[in-house]
Order: sequence, then structure tokens, then C-alpha cells
Amino acid sequence: MHGRPRRPAKPEDAAAAEAKAAKLRDLQEHVLRNHHSRTYTKEALGLSFKLLEINPEAYTAWNYRKLAFQHNLGELSEPEAVKSAIDDELRVVEVALRQNPKSYGAWYHRKWLLNQKLAPVDFKREFGLLDKLLKMDARNFHGWNYRRFLAGFMGVPEEEELKYTMDKISDNFSNYSAWHNRSILLSNLLIKQSKGFESKQKIFSEEFELVIQALFTDPRDQSGWFYHLWLLAQTSSPENPQLIASWPSNGSNCSLSSLNSICCYSLKEGILPIVLFFNEPVKGLSSSSVRLNSDLVVGKNIQWRPLSVTDSGHSNCWVAYLEVSNLEYNSLQQFSVEVSITNSDEIVSRSGSNYNCPVHFSFTFKLSNNDVAQDTDPIHDLISWNCSEPLPSHVNPSCISFEQLKITNTSVHKESNWHLERLSDEIELFRELPDDNSKFAKLTLARLLLACAAIKSRGSSLVERKGYCDEALGFYNDLIHLDPSHKRYYEDERSLVLMDQLTCDMDALKKYFSVKVLSKLAPLNHVQLCRLSLTCIGFAERLLWVQMLDLSHNNLRSIEGLEALQQLVCLNLSNNHISSFTALEPLTKIVSLKVLDLSSNEIGSHPIDTTRYICSSPFSHKVEACEAFEECRKKNINVEEFWDAILFFKHVNLIQLGFKGNAVVDKENFRTLVLTLNPSLKWLDGARVH
Repeated sequence: MHGRPRRPAKPEDAAAAEAKAAKLRDLQEHVLRNHHSRTYTKEALGLSFKLLEINPEAYTAWNYRKLAFQHNLGELSEPEAVKSAIDDELRVVEVALRQNPKSYGAWYHRKWLLNQKLAPVDFKREFGLLDKLLKMDARNFHGWNYRRFLAGFMGVPEEEELKYTMDKISDNFSNYSAWHNRSILLSNLLIKQSKGFESKQKIFSEEFELVIQALFTDPRDQSGWFYHLWLLAQTSSPENPQLIASWPSNGSNCSLSSLNSICCYSLKEGILPIVLFFNEPVKGLSSSSVRLNSDLVVGKNIQWRPLSVTDSGHSNCWVAYLEVSNLEYNSLQQFSVEVSITNSDEIVSRSGSNYNCPVHFSFTFKLSNNDVAQDTDPIHDLISWNCSEPLPSHVNPSCISFEQLKITNTSVHKESNWHLERLSDEIELFRELPDDNSKFAKLTLARLLLACAAIKSRGSSLVERKGYCDEALGFYNDLIHLDPSHKRYYEDERSLVLMDQLTCDMDALKKYFSVKVLSKLAPLNHVQLCRLSLTCIGFAERLLWVQMLDLSHNNLRSIEGLEALQQLVCLNLSNNHISSFTALEPLTKIVSLKVLDLSSNEIGSHPIDTTRYICSSPFSHKVEACEAFEECRKKNINVEEFWDAILFFKHVNLIQLGFKGNAVVDKENFRTLVLTLNPSLKWLDGARVH
């Protein structure tokens, strides 16, 4: 409970706790026995009540009572008897909530009962219960969640609920749950454009004024700062999702070997990836929402796949693979591909906004008999990396204009002037805060500055934009020292600002770019981002054309975002802080990757690798049958120990791999595992394999 200090333990507490535990074990045994035998008598229900009275988190007991209620309901014919049974269950919930007002099981059970709609709901009683609860703890998010449920169930206008949040905020500016509920209600009212909520500018201006009062009343309280960050996100980003980059770029000409076109090495695999990159995660891309017009797709069902490492269905980056290996052509033939996205209700962001920016772009690619006849391995010699070697100056990416990557119109949006004025006012206001060492003030100022920079990037004010970014970097550097408990978060935010500065235009990127010429290969677009203290990857949409990337000697813990670089052939991640194979999952999505250096990372160094649980384990989830596991067992490889390594190496097709300097290398049979799952491997840690 908020605001209640912990009571120090007394000697007699240990004996009481032991007696309580013994009673709980006895009750649990009885309830489980009744559950398995489907015993739903009055005495059996009484035992489950006693258990929940002591431990409201006994989820099996709640499920048991649901089954018992449904079973016994069949014996009740009179409406009064049904209502009495419901009231009994509601009283059980109330008793449990007195013991623990934040019991998930209890609140869910109450919602479940009302959703059965077996008797009229006594809303006066329900709201009365909530009033008592919120008087005890005004920030209990379970109570606020239940209030949203009741308001929706009863049809209470959202405008009335918005007034209720204002009452609670007026009572206590520190009521985070009230601020959170306010953000949900405002979002709904603005999406529906309810009466009085047609103008976002008017509403958000009023909300900024409200939250500023809270912040200047107590700058140390975090509730208002979080609400301000939400307002900032609504103000600084477009209302609807937008396509911001694609590959191949509009008007480009791709081939495998021609020096007068963009070299596309994935063609050696018989695949041409088409990448679409949005400004926010979306779902709903399909052959009906994204139309491909080409001789290559006639009669084919083209699948669009999200490239994110989660299974939510939303992703910033989507890809479709055109198969070109079975084409019939003579000598040198050119194929054209057109991509069209119209206003589509199918493409939806996480916030529920629909895509409404029609886009059309096209490109061509050439393929000859000689291309297919060549050796399928593009790398014949050992690739060496030297990040201390100076890059040649005044070099442009081969056969591509940097501006070609951009899809959306670069003109400033009509609302941007208001956004910029509002954000500028906020910046000046927060500079006046008396507490110069407030971490929330510094963080908010950094985000305000970056929001201004984002708006400037839509126009041509790159000098002003750089000033905003430089100042934001200073704030993040201050925060790293001021608030060391959140150091990693600030380092990641600083890395995103650095990536933004390095890639915002070709003039900025030229310092880190060269064209790498390798034996028997067309030139590779090479970008070298070494020794920059990067901890994560950002703005990958600006690097879709990169084929050779050096990220060595940074502090990378995550490489999420690299999956968008579908043309990447060579990647150097040596001398970073990557600690697991699951962190490498984005690389399994890159079809053209042939050279990978992971030397001197931390893979295998940590006895408990918590990042493993982000990835679906074949031993705890239903996954596709994996022949690689059986193949490894035949080589006496411990599959249970190396399951994440197996899942990684079975999805990549490497020619060169560097892995020395990782603790996992010293484990028995690791080398055997790598060679077993990568039969195409020619070089391992600098030594010839075959």
C-alpha cells in the first residue's frame, strides 16, 4: 500500500508465519483434491473460501470457484436463486480484496461474474466499493482498471469519467493512476472526435497548462512528468503511421554484377527482398494492402513478413521476398517492379491509427545467365577489418542517391509550426525550473529538444537541428552521472541521438563511408561506426543500402534494428558487450549475410543469461521440428545446453565467422556445433576450415 511504512519483524512473527503456512498447505491440498474430483458441494466451496480469505493469489482456487459456479448454476431455476449465488461470489471477492486490494485473481473474478450477465448489476454497490478502495489508496491501478470496465459496461460517457480524473488529480497531483486514466480517455475522445474534442491543438494546449501546474508545484514528483512525456509523444509525432523508407529505393536499378547499377548480393540466393520501413510499428501488411505489379508476381501469393524480434504482429520493418531463381531469361534481361500502398484500413498502428498516406514507387533489376552460373559463394578470400584505417574522403554510395531512400514528402507538415511553437515554449519554461539537478527536468528537456529536431528534419533547418541534438546529448551525459541506477537507459537514448546525427544526411555520413573492393566482387558500400560508445542501433531505415558494416569497439548490448539491412553481406560486431545468442536473433533475418565477426564479446560469460527468456525455447514452447537438434545429438552435442546457439546457427549461412574471445568458445563441442550447422563455412577465427 502506498505511503505505509514496513513494520519491522518481531520474533513471534516467525512462529505465526509457520502456522499460517501449514494451514495454507492443508487448505491447498483439500481444494486441489476437490478440483481434480470435480466436487462442488457447499463444504468444498467453503474450503476454497477459507483459502482465498488467507491467500487471494491462489489462482487455482478462483478457477475452481468459476467451474463450481457454472456447475451449480444448472440446478438453479429461480432468478432470485441465481442472484443470490452471484452475490455470494461477489462477497467472496470483497473479502479477498480486504486482504489484498491488488489481487489480480480477485478483480478478474469480479469482472468475470458481471460479464456473465445473469442478473442486473447493482452499479451503486460497485461504484461504492470502488470509492472505498480509492479512499484507502487513490493510486490503486486495479481499482482504476475496474472503474474503466464498469464505465464501459454501464455506458458512462467518457467525458464524465474525464471529469472524475480531474477531481482526483485536484485532490492529489501525485495520483499517477488518475493521470494514466486521463491519457486513455483523451486518446479515445480525440480519435472519435467527440463534441468539444475536435481540435487536438486546443486540447493538448490545455493539458500542457494543467500538467505544468503539477510539475511546478512539486518538481520531484514523477506522476506529472510521465503524463508530460505522454503529451510530448502525442504532440511531436504524426497522427497516422507513415512509410519513411524502402529498399530497393524508388527509381533504382539492381543487378548482381553490373558496375552501373546497385549490386544486390541476395540475388545469388535467388531472392530479391523488398523492404518497407514505417515510422512506427504497424500490422496488416498483405497482398491486398500492398500491391506488387511485376511479371515476377503473376499468379503468386506474395507474403509480407514482419522483421521485428517479437511475436506481437506489429513491426516498423516489413519484407517480401521475390523468388528469381527459376526465371527464364536470355543473356541480360531487365525486370520492373512497382509497389503501391493506398489508404488502407488493414494497416494499423499499435495506437489504432490507420495508414492514410498513399505511396507508389518502382525499381528495376537485371539478371544474366552468367550471374546464375557463378559460384554461389560471393566471398573467396578472408575479410580483414581495420577500424583504425582512415577512410577515403568524398566517396558516395555506389549508384544510389541518399535522398532516394526517403519515401515521405520532406515538406514541413501544416501542423508542425504549432508543434514547434508549443515545444519551444515548453523548453523555455523548463529551463526556469529552480531545481537544476532534477533528473525528470533534464530528461524532459532532452526529449523536447529531440522532438524539435525531428520536426526540423522534415524541413531543411539542419543547422538548428544539430544544435538541438548537441544540447540533448549534453543532458543525457549529465543524467548518466546524476542517476547511475538508470545509466543503461540514458546510454541507449544517447546512442539513438548519436545515430541520428551520424546518419541524418550524406554530408554527415561521408566521414564514416567508403567503397570496399573485394576480389571477384562488385564494390561494397562500407560504413564504419567504430569507437563511438554506441549501446544500441537506431535509424536503421537510413542504412538499408549498406552492404558492409563495422560496429566494432562499441558498447553494444542489443543489435535490434539490423534485421532491416537486407543487403548486408559483411558485419563486424567484435569488441562489444553482446551476452547471448538470443541477442543475435535479428541476424537470422538477413538472407545475404556471409561474413560475421563476433570476437571479444561476452557470450557464455554469464552463468544466468536472462535474455534467453526473450526467445522461445524449444523445451518450453511448441516450435517447428528442428532437424538440427537431432543432427547435433548424433555428434554428442549437449542440445539442452546449446539450444540457443543451435537455433541461431541453423538460420544463418556464413562463409566466414570470428568468435574467439567469447567464453562459450571454451565449452566442449562448441566448435563441432558451429561446423556441423554451417557446412558452407570456409574461415573460422581467421583459420581455413576446408
